[in-house]
Amino acid sequence: MPTQDTQAPPTAPAHPSPAPTPGPAPAAPAAPAGSPEPADDGRSDARSAGYGAVFAVREFRRVFAAHLCSLLGVVVSELALTVLVYDLTGSPLLSSLTFALGFLPYLLGGTLLAGVADRIPPRRVLVGCDLICALCVSLMVLPSTPVAALLLLRCAVAAVAPVFQGTRIATLADILGEGELFVLGRSLLRIVTQSTLVAGFGVGGLLLTVLTPRGAIAVTAATFVGSALILRFGTARRPARAAAGDPRQGVRGTWGILKDRRIRALMLLFWVPPLFAVVPEALVAPYTAAIGAGGVAVGLLMGALPLGTVVGELFAGSALSARTRSRIVVPLLLTGFLPFLVYGLRPGLALAALALVVAGAASAYTLGLDAWFVAAVPEDRRGRAMTLMSAGMMTVQGLGMAGAGLAAEFVPVHLVVAGTGVLATVCVPLLVLELRRAGRAA
Repeated sequence: MPTQDTQAPPTAPAHPSPAPTPGPAPAAPAAPAGSPEPADDGRSDARSAGYGAVFAVREFRRVFAAHLCSLLGVVVSELALTVLVYDLTGSPLLSSLTFALGFLPYLLGGTLLAGVADRIPPRRVLVGCDLICALCVSLMVLPSTPVAALLLLRCAVAAVAPVFQGTRIATLADILGEGELFVLGRSLLRIVTQSTLVAGFGVGGLLLTVLTPRGAIAVTAATFVGSALILRFGTARRPARAAAGDPRQGVRGTWGILKDRRIRALMLLFWVPPLFAVVPEALVAPYTAAIGAGGVAVGLLMGALPLGTVVGELFAGSALSARTRSRIVVPLLLTGFLPFLVYGLRPGLALAALALVVAGAASAYTLGLDAWFVAAVPEDRRGRAMTLMSAGMMTVQGLGMAGAGLAAEFVPVHLVVAGTGVLATVCVPLLVLELRRAGRAA
């Protein structure tokens, strides 16, 4: 059990590993100005060290296990709580509101609580967030808890989520360094998130066949406690990143991050593409109804984009070098939404699913973008920046879903998705241009 008191250097793994973690160097001409690429250590054009090198780091394996526990807890509790609220009220609106409340508090928690990720030692933040979630879901189990309190407790879980996620991302840089291993570690957590979302709903459905909704929620309390125990006894103790009394660590510090033109441009590249990417998924049910497909089609189209995402990230992480991943960021960003244009033809199930798989695979740009972002953010503000980035991504996805539904009230569904492809293909190049200008200004 690691118990070291000193923080690991930001450019080297906290534990020995079989793969190097080169620090960032100035960008090559193929990348936007100011966007770092991995240093050329003589092997930068070789294939990636691979995900096995990440799992060779013992502390990462423990973070990964804790991630699985807490993620399953979130997914199963969301499903069980939705069923519980419907059983208590008979209201589809209140039942669906439990999912919406998973997005809305992200903005509040990500802005007001972002400084916690840097002011308090990271292990304490992670364990504390897990225990808060465990307490909230435990209170949901009590038969005397009214519906209004259930929704407030759901908000509390969602409010601490961006702090937990931002702190965990920043801690990955402490554990794996800022280079190749960090990028692959981030990628692994994204891949397992996509996979667990599907598996988690399946597990939740099975639990609800043998347990009451409150019983299923009680099981998730144990998953949060399990995650807290793994993090407490399986990860190293590190000091807070920011010095006590640092004036940049108040709420103003969050806006101070966004005032940095380079960081702001990179942040927008994390935020804006997901705003558009959720549209086909949000409109799966009405689209399958419009083309006369059955219920199975809903599941196929819902899984197509995540499947493409997993395939794209696995290929980029295992087959491409760090330098190549950096060079494909811009091309993938510029072309990633073109498959949405296929919806303009009102395609059948097979072609629509193929378009979504291809669009999902284009999200492999995030591996290179992760490397640029961690190199651009000062180490003492990294937790705050990662928290803000996570909160923004979840918030814009909620807005994207709501906007898609609103647009589909007035425009045919297939044209909404195709129009989203056009709008994204116009907007994303403007963000890339802003990143180039920010690099020149820096």
